[in-house]
Amino acid sequence: MVRGLDHLVVAVNDLEAAGRAYEAIGFTVTPENQHPWGTANRLVQLDGFFIELLTVKEPEAIAETNGTAFSFGAFNRDFLKNREGASMLVLESHDAVQDREDFKKAGLKLFDPFSFERVANLPDGKTAKVAFDLTILQDPLCPGIGYFTCHNKYPENFWKPAFQKHENGARDIKTVFLVAGDPSDHHEFLGGFTGQREMRATSLGLEVQTPRGDISVLNPDAFRALVGEDAADALQGRLPQIAAIEITSAKVVEPKILPANQFLGLTLILSPESKQ
Repeated sequence: MVRGLDHLVVAVNDLEAAGRAYEAIGFTVTPENQHPWGTANRLVQLDGFFIELLTVKEPEAIAETNGTAFSFGAFNRDFLKNREGASMLVLESHDAVQDREDFKKAGLKLFDPFSFERVANLPDGKTAKVAFDLTILQDPLCPGIGYFTCHNKYPENFWKPAFQKHENGARDIKTVFLVAGDPSDHHEFLGGFTGQREMRATSLGLEVQTPRGDISVLNPDAFRALVGEDAADALQGRLPQIAAIEITSAKVVEPKILPANQFLGLTLILSPESKQ
């Protein structure tokens, strides 16, 4: 089974300021939700994919990663010591047990199974229970990026049409862009992670198609050609890293690029919807 894109974790220092930044360019952002391990989030929901704006809310509640027991809070806390931006790439899951079996067969490094519940704040002011099974794994060549699959146990409580209506016309995830010195180094991990073994490889990068959006791994020159000088110059930190996200919009006629240094450490591209 090939897994589609589920969401992207974007670590930020100030959650309210991050929410205002997304709202200022036409996104609807959910109210704040809190995790029991010291982080809090606000979400931007699209059609089956979301951006998770995440911050450290209660540092004293964060446990450390210990062996194969992964700490979501500690990973993002440590990420924020260096910069803001996209810290984790997440794929959909229909069965966490099957995910683990698939990843073991692919020879990927796994952390312990991890499940949790939280309260979701809804558009009408009410609350509902949401719960998730996470299967967390690691690419040794990408220690600065977190990867996991997410099984949403109560999708009817999570996805809300009111949260998916955006003034800027945003609809769907198109591509998540990673930048790496040698994109070909990552084909084995991404093949095992996504379940997609057919990839498009060129001298400029690697493209993995999924049922919901693509993953594109580019070398620095190819990324510069894609986003332009300003956005490429805004790239901070060590490679590999998640550098940009492309979202389709019903209201733009040509791509609009917000460089990372203007937009929370992640280059954001709004592009026109494809005409069938």
